[in-house]
Amino acid sequence: MLIERVWAANQGRNFNYLVACGESGEALAIDPLNAGACLARARALGWSIRQVFNTHEHPDHTGGNAEMVAATGAAVLAHAAAARLIGGVTHALRGGDAVRVGRSVELRCLDTPGHTRAHLCLYSESDGAGQPALFSGDTLFNAGVGNCIHGGDPQLLYETFAGLLSGLRDATRVFPGHEYLLRNLGFTLERESSNAAARSLAQRCAALAAESVPVMTLGEERQINAFFRLQNPEIIAGLRRIRPDWTSDPDPRAVFLALRELRNRW
Repeated sequence: MLIERVWAANQGRNFNYLVACGESGEALAIDPLNAGACLARARALGWSIRQVFNTHEHPDHTGGNAEMVAATGAAVLAHAAAARLIGGVTHALRGGDAVRVGRSVELRCLDTPGHTRAHLCLYSESDGAGQPALFSGDTLFNAGVGNCIHGGDPQLLYETFAGLLSGLRDATRVFPGHEYLLRNLGFTLERESSNAAARSLAQRCAALAAESVPVMTLGEERQINAFFRLQNPEIIAGLRRIRPDWTSDPDPRAVFLALRELRNRW
């Protein structure tokens, strides 16, 4: 499996992705908002885009579909429950379904509601270099999570984290739909100022162009992402100061929901 990250160069700081079969050169475009950039990169690599995959229905992820389909005739794959909102979907998918690219690549759909109620991530057990790969759309960002204010539900997002993402291996490389790393690290450090890993990463990436931020693993996320650190005493103590309604020790769900609510205003 070959992976190419394509910077959309837009105000929303979107990442688009191409996933290709090294044997056939057939490729899948994931959320190709900047269709022109994706098409140009595919041409330069000698790849043929045969499929488009949308993680969810928001226009900043589906807005390049029409141009991509017109240029390539690609099939459009998306969550069955989002197909009507997206339009032009040729293959309606659900969690557990397989997406095959060429002769050698197979990815699995993970049903990951929260940011929207119909959201799919794509997961591969091996990215070709022996590491799992997660194309996380707007469910998981580097050092953060998606908001739930445009058709989502934070309770569902917590369930996605607790019941699905928590079971993925530390070695899993994360390919998110947007680049918000430094902003999200700022939030982590405000909640957990003693987090040396988050502070070191922020310093290391401060001078990088957005399109050059490193690809992180889930193991690294568990060190620097407050939404994975729900039992951290410093985070809980800070939340207690603004949550006088907490009369007993909060459970992880309560901490996650409090963090998500706080991040909405941060």
